[in-house]
Amino acid sequence: MKIVLAYSGGLDTSVILRWLKQTYEAEVIAFCADLGQEEELQGLEAKAQKLGASKCIIEDLTREFVSDYVYPMIRAGAIYENQYLLGTSIARPLIAKKQVEIARREGADYLAHGATAKGNDQVRFELAYAALAPDLKVISPWREWNFKGREDLIAFAQKQGIEIPVSREKPYSMDRNILHISYESGVLEDPWQEPPQDLFRLTKNPEEAPDCPEIIELEFEKGNCVGINGEKKEPVEILRSLNALGSRHGIGRVDIVENRFVGIKSRGVYECPGGTILHFAHRQIETLTLDREVMHLRDSLIPKYSELIYNGFWFSPERYFLQSAFDQSQHFVSGVVRLKLYKGHLTTLGRKSPYSLYNPKLATMESDQGAYDPKDATGFIRLNSLRLRTIASSQQGK
Repeated sequence: MKIVLAYSGGLDTSVILRWLKQTYEAEVIAFCADLGQEEELQGLEAKAQKLGASKCIIEDLTREFVSDYVYPMIRAGAIYENQYLLGTSIARPLIAKKQVEIARREGADYLAHGATAKGNDQVRFELAYAALAPDLKVISPWREWNFKGREDLIAFAQKQGIEIPVSREKPYSMDRNILHISYESGVLEDPWQEPPQDLFRLTKNPEEAPDCPEIIELEFEKGNCVGINGEKKEPVEILRSLNALGSRHGIGRVDIVENRFVGIKSRGVYECPGGTILHFAHRQIETLTLDREVMHLRDSLIPKYSELIYNGFWFSPERYFLQSAFDQSQHFVSGVVRLKLYKGHLTTLGRKSPYSLYNPKLATMESDQGAYDPKDATGFIRLNSLRLRTIASSQQGK
């Protein structure tokens, strides 16, 4: 029996690796997707082998993650429940995809993950497995073992001599990649409790951010950010640069109570500095280049698209369908946006595009030299008010 475990080196997957060895007496291959966790990957291979893994495979997927997952999501303007930029959600399909590829390559017939039985990740992983490898069997330890919560896992780890990055005092569940870092559990389970300042790892406290604002220019081509301050960069370089800028100015902190797919409300705290800047700037260039009806129709579909990512349906036909429609809308979303970064806030200073639909001759409050006949508005208003006048006359006549 051979199992490929999606392994991060955190509390859950460290305990799970040892538990799988003891429970199933199987060969366990630990797979860690490098999505830009940086220092969190140090010593991971040695730790996994110490826990009993036959091998630990670490693959650098950062470029694929940003280019093929984050950027398409930005082009779609995705945001879940108007606040969450889907940093954890968008990483799961790529991890699952590579996990399946490794299982095929290594001749494994079981996949395992560390998602809890109350969370969304179990659904995300297993929907991706189903779409990509319906023949492989899935082991979900949190739905099988007798541990009741993270305190039980900490006790087990201490008893087994397993090194873990958490304690009873700071039992936060964290997920990090190049797009964001998330925090759950511990004092955060009380939605009235302010997150402690030592929780945050990426962004400076906005109150302590520089007193001098920073102005940047982002260049877009077909909905993709391709440059910063006149310098062309690859997607990964752009996101890393924006992370540094956003972190310095305290941008991208979000504290929300969200609705999980499984039916539970949960409180999550997120840091997403670069993604916040990208999302904001992309919207600004769209205001200049997207047709009104296309924008309004696209905006009506954003909640559904975001929900598909959040719920784990990245590899579904409906997500592909919406993606193609959104990408079609981006053909002329090109130009430059100028932003001011200051103490947690983003302000638009300007935007320009060779495909701008903004016509100053039409928009001016001064004489437009015949570009727009004010008298036309009379008939326009009269036709649009016809049904309202009909309803009013009917109701008043009764």
